[in-house]
Amino acid sequence: MKILTEHIEVPGIETIDVYRKHGGYQAVEKALKKMTPDEVTEEVKKSGLRGRGGAGFPVGMKWSFLAKPEGVPRYLVCNADESEPGTFKDHYLMWKSPHTLIEGMIVSSFALGANTSYIYVRGELMYVIHILEKAIQEAYDKGLLGKNILGSGYDLDLYVQSGGGAYICGEETALLESLEGKRGNPRNKPPFPAVKGLWQCPTVVNNVESIAATSWIVNNGGDAYAQIGVGRSTGTKLISASGHIRKPGVYEIPLGITVEDFIYSDEWCGGIRDGHKLKAVVAGGSSVPILPAEMILTTATGEKRLMTYESLSDGGFATGTMLGSGGFIVMDETTCIVHNTLTFARFYHHESCGQCSPCREGTGWMDKVIKRIELGQGRKEDIDLLVDVAKKIEGNTICPLGDAAAWPVSAAIRHFRDEFEWHIEHPELATQPGAVYMRPGASWSN
Repeated sequence: MKILTEHIEVPGIETIDVYRKHGGYQAVEKALKKMTPDEVTEEVKKSGLRGRGGAGFPVGMKWSFLAKPEGVPRYLVCNADESEPGTFKDHYLMWKSPHTLIEGMIVSSFALGANTSYIYVRGELMYVIHILEKAIQEAYDKGLLGKNILGSGYDLDLYVQSGGGAYICGEETALLESLEGKRGNPRNKPPFPAVKGLWQCPTVVNNVESIAATSWIVNNGGDAYAQIGVGRSTGTKLISASGHIRKPGVYEIPLGITVEDFIYSDEWCGGIRDGHKLKAVVAGGSSVPILPAEMILTTATGEKRLMTYESLSDGGFATGTMLGSGGFIVMDETTCIVHNTLTFARFYHHESCGQCSPCREGTGWMDKVIKRIELGQGRKEDIDLLVDVAKKIEGNTICPLGDAAAWPVSAAIRHFRDEFEWHIEHPELATQPGAVYMRPGASWSN
């Protein structure tokens, strides 16, 4: 079942006329003319929709935390900064079907009592910003934005704001700082944005996919949405699939299919590229722990692992990972885990805002030490040094970027320590072009 991408390949779906011919903006009419803001919020709560940006926090519950002081404006901000390596599903949705997001913004803003809302888009996606701005103007021209929308008495102005290309602005308070025209540094919490957010006013920050899903929920009901998926992982999820697979791309999956089906089914990724075998997977974007083939396909108890928040995290970080933002990176046996870990570490070192000492210094140390190992200059004690530095960063920073930098390094060593040792013990082999460690007796999954 497809909720967000059902009509995404229809020619002209990016225009308001074609979008409306396929049922677009019916949720706006229903919400504004037949429902109260509290009723919209209640349907979202019943749906079990969880934040699709990475944290997985229930959207309806987040909305209910919004402070509503008399005479103080409230804001909805869409986090379209999407800078997580391996994640490109929000970019795809805004590019192909911008009105899907705009309709969700109107419905969600109405539920929250916001009369001014923003879509904050990463600066590199300038052509997507132009697409959104054109679509927003179409909505204004049709009376779906602006004053007295559809004669309902509800007013909403919607703006697109370009980011400056900083990964840190994916963190909601850094995003708000940037939106206010300041340097994108995360804020200390509390107070949380629901109490003091944009310009110190109550604010909700939600992901593109989370907001876009609210239109379907209004049209069909929260109970209908909750029937899709498994347990607390309800609805569908956009997955950015990349790496050594036959069919990379963005897929909308019902939560609850097995990881094995997602990787090998012709409906989804189509299996590993010809002649190669699965070695490891990063399931939720670069910040989540990497898992070897045998752990990503089955849990520690021997059950098939599912594409759900709960199943992917089963076993904790010892044997599990996270669904995260849905950046699903597949690696075959030609992948050097040390080199891949260095790529991630270099990224987080570069993107650290520098506000917190553990992150500012620690990401640099991890980058330098892993690079030393990769270049054949590593020492045996470097592996434990990396583990120790990661522990010093994790949980000791204002925002989650520190955790995002530490987890990939810790997990790579936890599951592929022998590969790091091989780089240190056999530098003459490890530094050869294309050299990849093969675990003795390894039989990577087909």
